[in-house]
Amino acid sequence: QVQLVESGGGLVQAGGSLRLSCATSGRTFSAYAMGWFRQAPGKEREFVAAISWSTSRTYYADSVKGRFAISRDSAKNAVYLEMNSLKPDDTAVYYCAADPLGNTYYSGTYSLRSAYGDWGQGTQVTVSS
Repeated sequence: QVQLVESGGGLVQAGGSLRLSCATSGRTFSAYAMGWFRQAPGKEREFVAAISWSTSRTYYADSVKGRFAISRDSAKNAVYLEMNSLKPDDTAVYYCAADPLGNTYYSGTYSLRSAYGDWGQGTQVTVSS
């Protein structure tokens, strides 16, 4: 089983930036897509961004378009989330996820939690006003 480990979270003032990283380890890594989700206290885990591993096409939630950027390093089997112009509403635990089975590819939908089979433990992002 592949392990996903997030890093880069922390406390930042509104308008600031953070860069999250997701490293993979374990079995030979293979994924059709990787994504970032977040969960704020008392709320459902929601989609943030995803990237197709084969095409590098990216997908974003409307709430982060123009502010966040997802990227990948195929040599390192790592994915990143560059977060700019952060708002207090961005405060959440951010989770990295991988789709090893192709659920995203075959459905064409990259925003569903159920499409991702591997998950990290999460990293806290807190944005102060």
